[in-house]
Amino acid sequence: MSNSLFRTKDVEQSIQDTEEPEHALKKSLSALDLTVFGVGVIIGTGIFVLTGTAAKNTAGPAVALSFVVAGVVCALAALCYAEFASAVPVAGSAYTFSYSSLGEFPAWIIGWDLVLELALGTAVVSVGWSGYIHSLLDNAGWHLPGYLAGRDGAHGFGFDILAAALVLVLTAILVVGMKLSARVTTVVVAIKVAVVLVVIIAGAFFVKGGNYHPFVPQSEPVPAGGNLKAPLIQLMFGWAPSNFGVMGVFTAASVVFFAFIGFDVVATAAEETRNPQRDVPRGILGSLVICTTLYVAVSIVVTGMQKYSKLSVDAPLADAFKSTGHPWFAGLISFGAAVGLTTVCMILLLGQARVFFAMSRDGLLPRFFSHTHPRFRTPYRPTILLGVVIAIVAGFTSLSVLAELVNIGTLFAFVVVAISVIILRNTRPDLPRSFRTPWVPVVPILSVCASLWLMLNLPAETWIRFAIWMAIGFVVYFVYGRTHSRLAERERAAGKTPGPPGATGPGTTGTGGGGRA
Repeated sequence: MSNSLFRTKDVEQSIQDTEEPEHALKKSLSALDLTVFGVGVIIGTGIFVLTGTAAKNTAGPAVALSFVVAGVVCALAALCYAEFASAVPVAGSAYTFSYSSLGEFPAWIIGWDLVLELALGTAVVSVGWSGYIHSLLDNAGWHLPGYLAGRDGAHGFGFDILAAALVLVLTAILVVGMKLSARVTTVVVAIKVAVVLVVIIAGAFFVKGGNYHPFVPQSEPVPAGGNLKAPLIQLMFGWAPSNFGVMGVFTAASVVFFAFIGFDVVATAAEETRNPQRDVPRGILGSLVICTTLYVAVSIVVTGMQKYSKLSVDAPLADAFKSTGHPWFAGLISFGAAVGLTTVCMILLLGQARVFFAMSRDGLLPRFFSHTHPRFRTPYRPTILLGVVIAIVAGFTSLSVLAELVNIGTLFAFVVVAISVIILRNTRPDLPRSFRTPWVPVVPILSVCASLWLMLNLPAETWIRFAIWMAIGFVVYFVYGRTHSRLAERERAAGKTPGPPGATGPGTTGTGGGGRA
């Protein structure tokens, strides 16, 4: 049984599966498209909210250094993703990577994790987008009926019609084609970045040097908590992080890190890229550099405009402009945030459909969902299914409590990809790699340690919910996936009609290319 759990899928077989006509995706994306996707999914509410929140509560003006630290943590993971995406240009991201190195059961676990992460991420973002649109409508004097405004504050029936509508419209765009999605994303990202640049440039004129003193405020210890809302590291070791001071910079990094979540989604589009070996690493690393630069610039401006201790938590950038006597910028920032969340929602939905599609093509989920549209060459069946489900979830559910599951799921994927890079270097040193992670195994090990550190700083209740979702995944795999996977079918076929040694070809039994089945 252990052999079947850890049977690996050859890289050559993974690439060969992408060439089957009924399961093939259209290759239409360039490095620029991927970079735009990366910027589009990374820049969301984080740049408008987390900058002020982390500065006021945790790091002071040194929050700029926290963004640098978080960017470095993501860069370590990005280097690992870039090597895998150049060597295994197949849809599925961390799921596909782990199938080639760790084995089928670990691949299922990471795929199941990504489905949860990206589904909840899409729902949470769509609800956040709806909130900004409600605010803009209220400013214009237009008000939706209470029962169509969402669950928060609703008495009786409540459905967030705007969040659901956004998801359904984006689902239709993704079904029609990736190139259309890329064009829509390019326009929206251009508007979003323009708003961010206006905020940076305009805000720079209102910066006061005195607001930066002290740049690193004096350390304030945080009392250790004993309930499930406390970080897991507190419950395990009784250690509590400090606010402000040097350690406050690192504590804030675990907060602002979540503003970077999403760059890994770029890897899910590898199969739809014209030259994935060259363009996917460029898209991943390029988008990360651009977003880190913008985050640092915004944090420097906002803490210079208003003393960090006076920043608001809900809308720090907008309120900072109000404090300088320029309230109209608040509307511009709300508009930028709403526009920004549109692309975040679409790219998360895109990523989830690709992971679901890859798992279906491998037989771990029903293969009904692995057929592409005869005209658009997109995975329309999982896109429509997931779009409808997420629209319903977003419309009926208040998701603030579940949002942290997105974070732990992302970090878990980072850990798996980093470990997989080390394993594949040893099992398949012959595999062509147009991009190679430097200093292996040092960089992957550092990535694992950094990701685990941030995971330990998440609340214990988040770990419990994550464990429950993983337990459900175990059941689904052993009831369905293990016996229906294509590797299992090939093994059964090989057992019934054995041929001469070496006649089965690569990937037939799932043990070729250094697999450990």
